[in-house]
Amino acid sequence: MKKITLLILLSIVLEPLSGQNVFEFDGQATIQSHTSFKNNNSHYLGLRYLPEFKYILKIDSLKSFTIEGSGNLTISKYLNNNLAQNNNSTIRPYRIWSRFVHKTLELRLGLQKIDFGSAMLLRPLQWFNQIDPRDPLGLTNGVSGLLLRYYFKNNSNVWLWGLYGNKKPRGFDALPTYPYKPEFGGRFQKTIPKGEVAFSYNFRTSSYDENQFLNPFEQNPEHRIGVDAKWDIGIGFWTESSFIKRVKNIGAFTSQFLFEIGADYTFGIGNGLNIIGEHLITSYGESLIIKENASHISAFNLSYPISFYGAINAFLYHQWEERQNTFSLNYQHKFNRLSGHLIASYNPESPQGIQQNDILNTFTGASLKILLVYNH
Repeated sequence: MKKITLLILLSIVLEPLSGQNVFEFDGQATIQSHTSFKNNNSHYLGLRYLPEFKYILKIDSLKSFTIEGSGNLTISKYLNNNLAQNNNSTIRPYRIWSRFVHKTLELRLGLQKIDFGSAMLLRPLQWFNQIDPRDPLGLTNGVSGLLLRYYFKNNSNVWLWGLYGNKKPRGFDALPTYPYKPEFGGRFQKTIPKGEVAFSYNFRTSSYDENQFLNPFEQNPEHRIGVDAKWDIGIGFWTESSFIKRVKNIGAFTSQFLFEIGADYTFGIGNGLNIIGEHLITSYGESLIIKENASHISAFNLSYPISFYGAINAFLYHQWEERQNTFSLNYQHKFNRLSGHLIASYNPESPQGIQQNDILNTFTGASLKILLVYNH
Protein backbone atom coordinates (compact mmCIF):
# COMPACT_ATOMS: atom_id res chain seq x y z
CA MET A 1 0.00 0.00 0.00
CA LYS A 2 2.89 2.41 0.77
CA LYS A 3 4.36 1.80 -2.69
CA ILE A 4 1.03 2.49 -4.39
CA THR A 5 0.54 5.70 -2.39
CA LEU A 6 4.04 6.90 -3.29
CA LEU A 7 3.48 6.36 -7.01
CA ILE A 8 0.14 8.22 -6.88
CA LEU A 9 1.83 11.16 -5.15
CA LEU A 10 4.56 11.20 -7.80
CA SER A 11 1.97 11.39 -10.56
CA ILE A 12 0.24 14.32 -8.81
CA VAL A 13 3.55 16.19 -8.41
CA LEU A 14 4.50 15.66 -12.05
CA GLU A 15 1.09 16.62 -13.44
CA PRO A 16 1.87 20.36 -13.77
CA LEU A 17 5.05 19.70 -15.75
CA SER A 18 5.04 20.57 -19.43
CA GLY A 19 4.82 17.70 -21.89
CA GLN A 20 2.33 15.17 -23.16
CA ASN A 21 0.45 13.11 -20.57
CA VAL A 22 -0.83 9.66 -21.48
CA PHE A 23 -2.97 7.44 -19.26
CA GLU A 24 -3.43 3.77 -20.14
CA PHE A 25 -5.44 0.99 -18.53
CA ASP A 26 -4.98 -2.61 -19.67
CA GLY A 27 -5.54 -6.01 -18.18
CA GLN A 28 -5.35 -9.74 -18.61
CA ALA A 29 -8.02 -12.15 -17.37
CA THR A 30 -7.31 -15.89 -17.28
CA ILE A 31 -9.65 -18.79 -16.60
CA GLN A 32 -7.90 -22.08 -15.88
CA SER A 33 -9.35 -25.57 -15.60
CA HIS A 34 -6.86 -28.29 -14.72
CA THR A 35 -7.60 -32.00 -14.25
CA SER A 36 -5.15 -34.57 -12.90
CA PHE A 37 -5.58 -38.22 -13.89
CA LYS A 38 -3.45 -39.42 -10.97
CA ASN A 39 -4.29 -37.65 -7.71
CA ASN A 40 -7.77 -39.17 -7.28
CA ASN A 41 -8.77 -37.26 -10.40
CA SER A 42 -8.16 -33.93 -8.66
CA HIS A 43 -9.53 -30.81 -10.30
CA TYR A 44 -8.42 -27.19 -10.13
CA LEU A 45 -10.48 -24.19 -11.16
CA GLY A 46 -8.87 -20.77 -11.13
CA LEU A 47 -9.55 -17.21 -12.17
CA ARG A 48 -6.74 -14.67 -12.39
CA TYR A 49 -6.92 -10.98 -13.26
CA LEU A 50 -3.89 -8.74 -13.81
CA PRO A 51 -5.12 -5.13 -14.10
CA GLU A 52 -2.46 -2.67 -15.28
CA PHE A 53 -2.43 1.11 -14.95
CA LYS A 54 0.21 3.18 -16.76
CA TYR A 55 0.92 6.90 -16.68
CA ILE A 56 3.40 8.31 -19.25
CA LEU A 57 4.75 11.85 -19.17
CA LYS A 58 6.61 12.68 -22.39
CA ILE A 59 8.72 15.64 -21.30
CA ASP A 60 10.33 16.09 -24.73
CA SER A 61 11.66 13.94 -27.57
CA LEU A 62 14.51 12.64 -25.40
CA LYS A 63 13.03 12.44 -21.91
CA SER A 64 10.02 10.64 -20.48
CA PHE A 65 8.68 9.50 -17.12
CA THR A 66 6.47 6.43 -16.64
CA ILE A 67 4.56 4.98 -13.71
CA GLU A 68 3.14 1.47 -13.93
CA GLY A 69 1.12 -0.45 -11.37
CA SER A 70 -0.53 -3.85 -11.75
CA GLY A 71 -2.17 -6.28 -9.38
CA ASN A 72 -2.51 -10.04 -9.15
CA LEU A 73 -6.06 -11.02 -8.17
CA THR A 74 -6.84 -14.74 -7.92
CA ILE A 75 -9.74 -16.98 -6.94
CA SER A 76 -9.21 -20.74 -7.01
CA LYS A 77 -10.78 -24.02 -5.89
CA TYR A 78 -9.37 -27.55 -5.58
CA LEU A 79 -11.76 -30.52 -5.75
CA ASN A 80 -11.17 -34.29 -5.80
CA ASN A 81 -13.34 -37.38 -5.90
CA ASN A 82 -13.50 -37.49 -2.10
CA LEU A 83 -15.34 -34.14 -2.29
CA ALA A 84 -12.57 -32.43 -0.37
CA GLN A 85 -12.45 -28.77 -1.31
CA ASN A 86 -9.89 -26.06 -0.80
CA ASN A 87 -10.84 -22.50 -1.72
CA ASN A 88 -8.33 -19.70 -1.95
CA SER A 89 -8.33 -16.04 -2.95
CA THR A 90 -5.48 -13.53 -2.96
CA ILE A 91 -4.88 -9.88 -3.85
CA ARG A 92 -1.22 -8.98 -4.31
CA PRO A 93 0.81 -6.40 -6.21
CA TYR A 94 2.31 -7.76 -9.43
CA ARG A 95 4.31 -4.76 -10.69
CA ILE A 96 4.68 -1.29 -9.15
CA TRP A 97 7.47 0.81 -10.60
CA SER A 98 8.41 4.23 -11.92
CA ARG A 99 10.85 4.82 -14.79
CA PHE A 100 12.79 7.80 -16.08
CA VAL A 101 14.36 7.68 -19.57
CA HIS A 102 16.82 10.23 -20.96
CA LYS A 103 18.36 9.41 -24.35
CA THR A 104 20.07 6.04 -23.77
CA LEU A 105 19.82 6.09 -19.95
CA GLU A 106 17.01 4.32 -18.07
CA LEU A 107 16.27 4.39 -14.32
CA ARG A 108 13.55 2.12 -12.93
CA LEU A 109 12.48 1.96 -9.27
CA GLY A 110 9.98 -0.38 -7.61
CA LEU A 111 8.57 -3.91 -7.91
CA GLN A 112 9.71 -5.01 -11.35
CA LYS A 113 10.83 -7.86 -13.58
CA ILE A 114 14.60 -8.15 -14.11
CA ASP A 115 15.54 -10.69 -16.76
CA PHE A 116 18.71 -11.26 -18.77
CA GLY A 117 20.82 -14.03 -20.27
CA SER A 118 21.11 -15.96 -23.52
CA ALA A 119 19.44 -19.27 -22.59
CA MET A 120 15.78 -19.88 -23.37
CA LEU A 121 14.73 -23.05 -21.47
CA LEU A 122 17.33 -24.00 -18.81
CA ARG A 123 18.61 -20.73 -17.43
CA PRO A 124 21.58 -20.49 -15.00
CA LEU A 125 21.20 -16.67 -15.00
CA GLN A 126 17.59 -16.69 -13.87
CA TRP A 127 18.69 -14.84 -10.73
CA PHE A 128 15.69 -12.53 -10.26
CA ASN A 129 12.62 -14.28 -11.67
CA GLN A 130 10.84 -17.61 -11.80
CA ILE A 131 9.70 -18.11 -15.38
CA ASP A 132 8.60 -21.70 -16.01
CA PRO A 133 9.44 -22.72 -19.62
CA ARG A 134 6.15 -24.67 -19.72
CA ASP A 135 4.05 -21.59 -18.89
CA PRO A 136 2.63 -20.04 -22.10
CA LEU A 137 1.96 -16.77 -20.25
CA GLY A 138 5.48 -16.37 -18.86
CA LEU A 139 4.24 -15.24 -15.43
CA THR A 140 6.77 -14.51 -12.69
CA ASN A 141 7.05 -12.72 -9.37
CA GLY A 142 8.93 -9.44 -9.43
CA VAL A 143 11.72 -8.05 -7.24
CA SER A 144 11.84 -4.70 -5.44
CA GLY A 145 14.75 -2.38 -6.11
CA LEU A 146 16.45 0.15 -8.34
CA LEU A 147 17.71 -0.71 -11.84
CA LEU A 148 19.92 1.47 -14.05
CA ARG A 149 20.60 0.66 -17.70
CA TYR A 150 22.77 2.56 -20.16
CA TYR A 151 23.00 1.73 -23.88
CA PHE A 152 25.99 2.65 -26.05
CA LYS A 153 25.80 3.51 -29.74
CA ASN A 154 26.98 0.03 -30.79
CA ASN A 155 24.17 -1.60 -28.72
CA SER A 156 26.54 -2.64 -25.93
CA ASN A 157 24.99 -1.86 -22.54
CA VAL A 158 25.67 -1.79 -18.82
CA TRP A 159 23.24 -2.62 -15.99
CA LEU A 160 23.50 -1.72 -12.30
CA TRP A 161 20.99 -2.74 -9.63
CA GLY A 162 20.30 -2.59 -5.91
CA LEU A 163 17.51 -4.74 -4.41
CA TYR A 164 15.90 -4.94 -0.98
CA GLY A 165 13.10 -6.83 0.76
CA ASN A 166 12.89 -9.85 -1.59
CA LYS A 167 12.41 -13.33 -0.16
CA LYS A 168 10.51 -15.34 -2.79
CA PRO A 169 12.45 -18.21 -4.46
CA ARG A 170 14.02 -17.45 -7.83
CA GLY A 171 15.41 -19.72 -10.52
CA PHE A 172 17.84 -22.33 -9.19
CA ASP A 173 18.20 -20.80 -5.71
CA ALA A 174 19.16 -23.53 -3.22
CA LEU A 175 18.60 -21.12 -0.30
CA PRO A 176 16.17 -18.21 0.16
CA THR A 177 17.28 -14.58 0.24
CA TYR A 178 17.56 -12.82 3.59
CA PRO A 179 15.11 -9.94 2.93
CA TYR A 180 16.44 -7.38 5.41
CA LYS A 181 19.83 -6.81 3.80
CA PRO A 182 20.33 -5.26 0.37
CA GLU A 183 21.69 -7.15 -2.61
CA PHE A 184 23.45 -5.44 -5.47
CA GLY A 185 25.26 -6.16 -8.70
CA GLY A 186 25.75 -5.30 -12.34
CA ARG A 187 26.07 -6.58 -15.88
CA PHE A 188 28.08 -5.54 -18.93
CA GLN A 189 26.94 -6.79 -22.34
CA LYS A 190 29.18 -6.19 -25.35
CA THR A 191 28.42 -6.57 -29.04
CA ILE A 192 30.86 -8.89 -30.86
CA PRO A 193 30.98 -10.11 -34.47
CA LYS A 194 27.79 -12.10 -35.18
CA GLY A 195 26.68 -11.95 -31.56
CA GLU A 196 27.21 -10.62 -28.06
CA VAL A 197 28.91 -11.61 -24.79
CA ALA A 198 28.08 -10.51 -21.24
CA PHE A 199 29.48 -10.68 -17.70
CA SER A 200 27.24 -10.40 -14.62
CA TYR A 201 27.80 -10.19 -10.85
CA ASN A 202 25.46 -10.18 -7.86
CA PHE A 203 26.00 -10.07 -4.10
CA ARG A 204 23.25 -11.12 -1.73
CA THR A 205 22.82 -12.57 1.77
CA SER A 206 21.18 -15.97 1.78
CA SER A 207 19.14 -17.21 4.73
CA TYR A 208 18.64 -20.60 6.35
CA ASP A 209 16.05 -23.11 5.18
CA GLU A 210 13.19 -23.95 7.53
CA ASN A 211 14.72 -27.24 8.73
CA GLN A 212 18.27 -25.82 8.84
CA PHE A 213 19.32 -28.80 6.75
CA LEU A 214 21.25 -27.00 4.03
CA ASN A 215 22.26 -23.88 5.92
CA PRO A 216 22.58 -23.86 9.74
CA PHE A 217 23.54 -20.15 9.68
CA GLU A 218 20.84 -17.50 9.79
CA GLN A 219 22.74 -15.32 7.30
CA ASN A 220 25.40 -16.27 4.77
CA PRO A 221 26.92 -13.76 2.31
CA GLU A 222 26.95 -15.03 -1.27
CA HIS A 223 28.79 -14.00 -4.45
CA ARG A 224 27.53 -14.84 -7.95
CA ILE A 225 29.39 -14.53 -11.23
CA GLY A 226 27.69 -15.13 -14.58
CA VAL A 227 28.98 -15.36 -18.15
CA ASP A 228 26.80 -15.74 -21.22
CA ALA A 229 27.21 -15.34 -24.98
CA LYS A 230 25.27 -15.99 -28.17
CA TRP A 231 26.02 -16.05 -31.88
CA ASP A 232 24.05 -16.18 -35.12
CA ILE A 233 26.13 -18.48 -37.34
CA GLY A 234 23.42 -19.88 -39.59
CA ILE A 235 21.93 -21.50 -36.52
CA GLY A 236 21.44 -19.73 -33.22
CA PHE A 237 24.03 -20.87 -30.68
CA TRP A 238 24.50 -19.76 -27.06
CA THR A 239 26.11 -20.62 -23.76
CA GLU A 240 25.35 -19.49 -20.22
CA SER A 241 27.00 -20.22 -16.86
CA SER A 242 26.72 -19.19 -13.23
CA PHE A 243 29.16 -19.72 -10.35
CA ILE A 244 27.88 -19.26 -6.77
CA LYS A 245 30.17 -19.07 -3.72
CA ARG A 246 28.93 -18.70 -0.12
CA VAL A 247 31.30 -17.19 2.44
CA LYS A 248 30.41 -19.52 5.34
CA ASN A 249 31.08 -23.21 4.83
CA ILE A 250 27.81 -25.13 4.81
CA GLY A 251 29.13 -28.36 3.38
CA ALA A 252 27.98 -29.51 -0.03
CA PHE A 253 26.10 -26.29 -0.81
CA THR A 254 29.00 -23.94 -0.10
CA SER A 255 29.58 -23.63 -3.86
CA GLN A 256 27.43 -24.23 -6.93
CA PHE A 257 28.18 -24.23 -10.63
CA LEU A 258 25.74 -24.27 -13.57
CA PHE A 259 26.81 -24.48 -17.21
CA GLU A 260 24.46 -24.57 -20.22
CA ILE A 261 24.82 -24.75 -23.99
CA GLY A 262 21.98 -24.44 -26.50
CA ALA A 263 21.04 -23.97 -30.13
CA ASP A 264 17.96 -23.38 -32.26
CA TYR A 265 17.09 -23.61 -35.93
CA THR A 266 13.95 -23.15 -38.01
CA PHE A 267 13.55 -25.82 -40.68
CA GLY A 268 11.77 -25.01 -43.94
CA ILE A 269 9.08 -27.62 -43.34
CA GLY A 270 5.55 -26.42 -44.05
CA ASN A 271 5.06 -23.14 -42.25
CA GLY A 272 8.43 -23.49 -40.47
CA LEU A 273 9.37 -25.93 -37.69
CA ASN A 274 11.46 -24.32 -34.95
CA ILE A 275 13.51 -26.59 -32.65
CA ILE A 276 15.36 -25.45 -29.53
CA GLY A 277 17.76 -27.78 -27.71
CA GLU A 278 19.67 -27.11 -24.49
CA HIS A 279 21.83 -29.11 -22.11
CA LEU A 280 22.57 -28.07 -18.52
CA ILE A 281 25.26 -29.38 -16.17
CA THR A 282 24.94 -28.54 -12.48
CA SER A 283 27.33 -29.37 -9.65
CA TYR A 284 27.81 -28.40 -6.02
CA GLY A 285 30.28 -29.02 -3.22
CA GLU A 286 32.66 -27.47 -0.67
CA SER A 287 35.53 -26.89 -3.08
CA LEU A 288 33.43 -27.20 -6.24
CA ILE A 289 35.31 -29.64 -8.37
CA ILE A 290 33.08 -29.48 -11.43
CA LYS A 291 32.42 -33.23 -11.39
CA GLU A 292 31.42 -33.19 -7.72
CA ASN A 293 27.70 -34.02 -7.25
CA ALA A 294 27.14 -33.31 -10.94
CA SER A 295 23.83 -33.78 -12.73
CA HIS A 296 22.82 -33.47 -16.39
CA ILE A 297 19.56 -32.09 -17.77
CA SER A 298 18.43 -31.84 -21.40
CA ALA A 299 15.46 -29.90 -22.76
CA PHE A 300 13.88 -29.58 -26.20
CA ASN A 301 11.15 -27.28 -27.44
CA LEU A 302 9.39 -27.70 -30.80
CA SER A 303 6.98 -25.13 -32.18
CA TYR A 304 5.02 -25.20 -35.42
CA PRO A 305 2.50 -22.58 -36.65
CA ILE A 306 -0.51 -24.37 -38.14
CA SER A 307 -1.97 -21.10 -39.38
CA PHE A 308 -1.86 -17.39 -38.63
CA TYR A 309 -4.12 -18.05 -35.61
CA GLY A 310 -3.06 -21.49 -34.38
CA ALA A 311 0.19 -23.14 -33.28
CA ILE A 312 1.46 -26.32 -31.61
CA ASN A 313 4.23 -26.28 -29.03
CA ALA A 314 5.89 -29.37 -27.49
CA PHE A 315 8.30 -29.31 -24.54
CA LEU A 316 10.44 -32.26 -23.35
CA TYR A 317 12.70 -32.22 -20.29
CA HIS A 318 14.93 -35.13 -19.23
CA GLN A 319 16.92 -35.49 -16.00
CA TRP A 320 19.61 -38.06 -16.74
CA GLU A 321 20.63 -39.29 -13.25
CA GLU A 322 17.06 -39.73 -11.98
CA ARG A 323 15.79 -40.79 -15.42
CA GLN A 324 12.83 -38.46 -15.02
CA ASN A 325 10.88 -36.94 -17.91
CA THR A 326 8.67 -33.87 -18.05
CA PHE A 327 6.50 -33.39 -21.12
CA SER A 328 3.86 -30.93 -22.30
CA LEU A 329 1.96 -30.49 -25.56
CA ASN A 330 0.22 -27.16 -26.05
CA TYR A 331 -2.22 -26.22 -28.79
CA GLN A 332 -2.82 -22.46 -28.93
CA HIS A 333 -5.46 -20.60 -30.91
CA LYS A 334 -5.67 -16.81 -31.05
CA PHE A 335 -8.63 -14.58 -31.71
CA ASN A 336 -8.76 -10.78 -31.60
CA ARG A 337 -8.42 -10.32 -27.84
CA LEU A 338 -8.99 -13.89 -26.71
CA SER A 339 -6.59 -16.84 -26.86
CA GLY A 340 -7.08 -20.42 -25.78
CA HIS A 341 -4.59 -23.10 -24.73
CA LEU A 342 -5.22 -26.84 -24.51
CA ILE A 343 -2.25 -28.39 -22.68
CA ALA A 344 -1.62 -32.10 -22.07
CA SER A 345 1.31 -32.68 -19.74
CA TYR A 346 3.18 -35.15 -17.58
CA ASN A 347 5.23 -34.10 -14.55
CA PRO A 348 7.20 -36.46 -12.24
CA GLU A 349 6.58 -36.56 -8.50
CA SER A 350 9.69 -34.55 -7.62
CA PRO A 351 11.12 -32.84 -10.72
CA GLN A 352 14.84 -32.13 -10.44
CA GLY A 353 16.35 -28.88 -11.69
CA ILE A 354 13.42 -27.41 -13.64
CA GLN A 355 12.36 -23.88 -12.75
CA GLN A 356 9.06 -24.13 -10.87
CA ASN A 357 6.48 -21.36 -11.07
CA ASP A 358 4.39 -20.82 -7.95
CA ILE A 359 1.96 -18.57 -9.84
CA LEU A 360 0.49 -21.09 -12.30
CA ASN A 361 -0.99 -24.35 -10.95
CA THR A 362 0.83 -27.59 -11.87
CA PHE A 363 -0.19 -31.19 -11.03
CA THR A 364 2.14 -34.19 -10.93
CA GLY A 365 1.49 -37.15 -13.21
CA ALA A 366 -0.63 -36.95 -16.35
CA SER A 367 -2.98 -33.97 -16.54
CA LEU A 368 -5.02 -31.84 -18.91
CA LYS A 369 -5.23 -28.07 -18.67
CA ILE A 370 -7.45 -25.53 -20.43
CA LEU A 371 -6.51 -21.85 -20.39
CA LEU A 372 -8.67 -19.02 -21.70
CA VAL A 373 -6.87 -15.66 -21.77
CA TYR A 374 -8.57 -12.34 -22.46
CA ASN A 375 -6.49 -9.18 -22.96
CA HIS A 376 -8.01 -5.69 -22.98
